[in-house]
Amino acid sequence: MTPLNFRSLLLALIGASSLLTMTTPATAAASPAPEDPYLWLEEVQGEKPLAWVRERNTASRAVLEAHPDFARNKQRFREILDSTDRIPYAQRDGDFFINFWRDKTNPRGLWRRTSLTEYRKAAPQWEVLLDLDALAKAEKENWVWKDAQCMEGASTRCLLMLSRGGADAVVVREFDTATKQFVKDGFSLPEAKSDVSWLDENRIFVGTDFGPGSQTDSGYPRVVKLWQRGQALSSATTVFEGEKADVAAGAHVDHTPGFKRVSFSRADSFYTSQMYVWTEGQAPVKVDKPADAQLSFWRERVLVELRSDWKVKGSKGEVTWPRGSLLVGDAQAYMKGQRDFTALFTPTATRSLAGFSVTRSQVLLSVLDNVAGRAEAWRFEGGQWKKRDIAAPFPGTLGLSSLHDPQVSNDPWGEHFMLTYTDFLTPDSLYIGEAGKDGLERIKSRPAFFDASTVKAEQHFATSKDGTKVPYFVIGAKNRVDDGKNPTLLYGYGGFEQSMQPWYSGGYGTAWFTKGGVLVVANIRGGGEYGPGWHQAALKANKQKSYDDFAAVAEDLIARKVTSPRHLGIQGGSNGGLLVGTVMVQRPELFNAVVCQVPLLDMRRFHTLLAGASWMAEYGNPDVPEEWAYISKYSPYQNVSKGKTYPKVFFVTSTRDDRVHPAHARKMAARMIEQGHQVLYYENIEGGHGAAADNSQAADRLALEFAFLWQQLKR
Repeated sequence: MTPLNFRSLLLALIGASSLLTMTTPATAAASPAPEDPYLWLEEVQGEKPLAWVRERNTASRAVLEAHPDFARNKQRFREILDSTDRIPYAQRDGDFFINFWRDKTNPRGLWRRTSLTEYRKAAPQWEVLLDLDALAKAEKENWVWKDAQCMEGASTRCLLMLSRGGADAVVVREFDTATKQFVKDGFSLPEAKSDVSWLDENRIFVGTDFGPGSQTDSGYPRVVKLWQRGQALSSATTVFEGEKADVAAGAHVDHTPGFKRVSFSRADSFYTSQMYVWTEGQAPVKVDKPADAQLSFWRERVLVELRSDWKVKGSKGEVTWPRGSLLVGDAQAYMKGQRDFTALFTPTATRSLAGFSVTRSQVLLSVLDNVAGRAEAWRFEGGQWKKRDIAAPFPGTLGLSSLHDPQVSNDPWGEHFMLTYTDFLTPDSLYIGEAGKDGLERIKSRPAFFDASTVKAEQHFATSKDGTKVPYFVIGAKNRVDDGKNPTLLYGYGGFEQSMQPWYSGGYGTAWFTKGGVLVVANIRGGGEYGPGWHQAALKANKQKSYDDFAAVAEDLIARKVTSPRHLGIQGGSNGGLLVGTVMVQRPELFNAVVCQVPLLDMRRFHTLLAGASWMAEYGNPDVPEEWAYISKYSPYQNVSKGKTYPKVFFVTSTRDDRVHPAHARKMAARMIEQGHQVLYYENIEGGHGAAADNSQAADRLALEFAFLWQQLKR
């Protein structure tokens, strides 16, 4: 079961961290402020803007490449990213595990597969399905792999999504894994932000740019059509439509034998959606659910994840289920209007649901307990649901996913799952377990890229402006002396209910921890660390709470003499770029360096640029005077001024980012330079929202960022 979950899709589209185009600006819904002299920088591929970009790139690289560790770090980062000892994370498809892999020899990557038995081995033998480097060379295209949608069951047909330069917009082409060739006259879509899914081997649901009116204001599909093999796309049948003001519309097909279901959904905002079930030849039937709840079918059952409290009347009377709960009920009864549920999870003050997956008969839960991962399995037996804790490593980050393939009859892996674990000092490990049984089998682990025996990780709590306790992690040398002089990097995100959980980074280990640097990761409101309430506390008019929380962590670090403003830097990407841009403008006295990656910064026009309209549920609508009143108080581009002294800032973005418009960084840099502030700017001409199209570009960007941080924060 894969739930039709638009929030998951859209979270992927905003991006939680930039660490890990062919577009032009969208039509503005509001007249730009007449005093903005930098609108010309919104022309993504314009000759004048690109000349400005290249000039800034050259000037910034000259400064940063002069750092003595730049070349060494770049080489080391490339070695880490290309390491063949990395875990080849894979997705099960019948008898195979399918993986996409990049390394030094294959910078664009290999799409490949191996058997389930072979995958358990330390060095599996892989069958290459597609060599993207060879394809890019043959077709003279800068292809970047995005995804593959394969028809379930015995079919060998897949829909491959390839991006030019890393943009979100993709070309869709049908591929046959048996012949390892693209299908002649198969399904094919030109470059667009498309959504596709198989109904059967000869028909697919498709949402794409069908022409004027077929996309939402956010630039995603508004219309879903059923497309028959051999039929012209223009003749495909419209089966579902959303509204122009929606974020997106799409289709999902659950191919589980005996429970095949087609669902349509329209996300009318980032956090709300309407869901419909469809039977061929009939009109879609709307599913009654809370607008902000995620509902998914699982065989004969229904699972509902709540973001708001839900009062229902069941057979035993009225009950209010709290936001953050996961409920299970009978699907047939639910569709008839009955509202009897069992709660598989209800939140507490410190525990929240991080995600769930299903085996053939059990529900697997990933739970956050004060930002540390735990795992549970729930089975229905003896007429009731029973919980079993899964003994797993603690207290880092857990990933949990089922290995069950419903298309496999009597699936021998039906109750098995994969579990991943990592923390700031422990490289990723991959385990296989069986729900209902004790023990995990570790089958793969990533090597250590630095000596973690000299490093420690701690969790602390800062007190925000309104008295809220805000957790944060501190990672640095065990023998660190807190004398206020430790070079310290504070990282945050604080939006879209995304949690900042521990991660292992060979880059930070080699270029930061082992050289005396301290990393701090802030779990500020706006994230999902404590469930929907933690996020909703910093929405729209309350967005300032994210910034207050981040500043409170900085103040706590300074008060405890971990560091001081002279040695404290901040970093964030995407929404995190807005975070650090805002806090830089509001509290410049706290910091000496800012790394602002693929950011939102002009909050007067964010909703008119590329996918920006989809984020108004997070920030508000600048065209509504009451909402612009609070947005205008923090929008970095409107609040940066000549009369203040700001820390030196390094803006990092990508020309090919068709999600967050590069003009945010361009215009902010131009304005700050005009005002006389210290600014470095680097824009990768390709790379998409991750600001890098391959490992070489990622290593280069990381080396630039660490060079900047050491130049600014060293003792």
